[in-house]
Amino acid sequence: MPETQGVNYDSLEKYRRNVGKAQIADLMAKMTGANVDLVSYDEVAKRIKARQQIEMGTQMVPLSKIVGSVGRYRDFTRTFLPRSGVNPERWARIDAAMHSLEGFPPIEVYKIGDVYFVRDGNHRVSVARANGLTHIEAYVTEIPTDVPLHMEDFERDQWLIKIERTEFLKETQLDVIRPDHGIEFTEPGRYQILLRHIQVHQYLRNLDLERAGSDHRLSWEEAVASWYDNIYLPMVEAIHNHDLMASFPKRTEADLYLWIAFHREQLAKRYELAPLSPEEAVATFAEVYSDLPLQQAVRTLKFGWHRAMGDLDKPLGMSEEEFAEARARHAAGERTLAEAEAENEEQEQFGLAAEERELAPVDSAIDLFNIAA
Repeated sequence: MPETQGVNYDSLEKYRRNVGKAQIADLMAKMTGANVDLVSYDEVAKRIKARQQIEMGTQMVPLSKIVGSVGRYRDFTRTFLPRSGVNPERWARIDAAMHSLEGFPPIEVYKIGDVYFVRDGNHRVSVARANGLTHIEAYVTEIPTDVPLHMEDFERDQWLIKIERTEFLKETQLDVIRPDHGIEFTEPGRYQILLRHIQVHQYLRNLDLERAGSDHRLSWEEAVASWYDNIYLPMVEAIHNHDLMASFPKRTEADLYLWIAFHREQLAKRYELAPLSPEEAVATFAEVYSDLPLQQAVRTLKFGWHRAMGDLDKPLGMSEEEFAEARARHAAGERTLAEAEAENEEQEQFGLAAEERELAPVDSAIDLFNIAA
């Protein structure tokens, strides 16, 4: 086969075929919502607070366990298919070199947990995978971490959820305080919201103690236990009482807890209500939301019918008595979590925050519950 500018024609054709595969993978990702990008090493290293490095020397590394890159993670897909921005001549020359006596030098990788990130050698990894190799020689630098990361953790951002969970448990010691808590999320960003819920609960409980004339104030550990026993568990029990998990088969109790908390805040704001009881919050949530397509359609039609009839002067699933009682409690001064957070922020500005633990500032009170379903 003829060569063009010192580049093997067969290697260029192989490059073009693999770019085509990358384009198909990217198109399918847009259609399905999947993420086929390589993972950014810098993002992972920042989240695990990587500080130490251990030189492990040269090893044969499984190509299937290379999930990310230090700087070129957008140039290749998760399986290292080259995207169109990758230089074709460079890729083709490396392919030709792999089939020659010359070969190519070891790549350089960082190892975190059970996976690897390319420090130098993205093109070599891409060429090796395109040629059906299973391993590649690499100089390995290990980054120690307390978070056990594996291949499966890099599907649907599970690695990020695992790191966030580790940070949450370190902050709350919930594994020690309530070993059987079972709190798990299916989406990233939730544990930080949960932490703020605990902080607001501590603030409110300490206000109650102050008003009651008590000198005691909840410590952080006591606040975590109190939140779990008096806020989280009752909501979870209500979720099971209404068999709500059946409508969200791919979600967890903790997922639903946060969605219902957000739903409850929205109802309180719209109708000027005090916080609904767990049973009321779950009942009104169940009237509107579901992950199952048929139930979604039924609820949408039902909601639309009530709106057309002008029958939304109170939340669906809530009795007149419950609605009137919640309105009365709000009028008497009982606040929602978002209102309590806003009040605490205002007090902090004047140096009147709770003594035991200051709440982390947020851009607005509703940010506590700003989660995507």
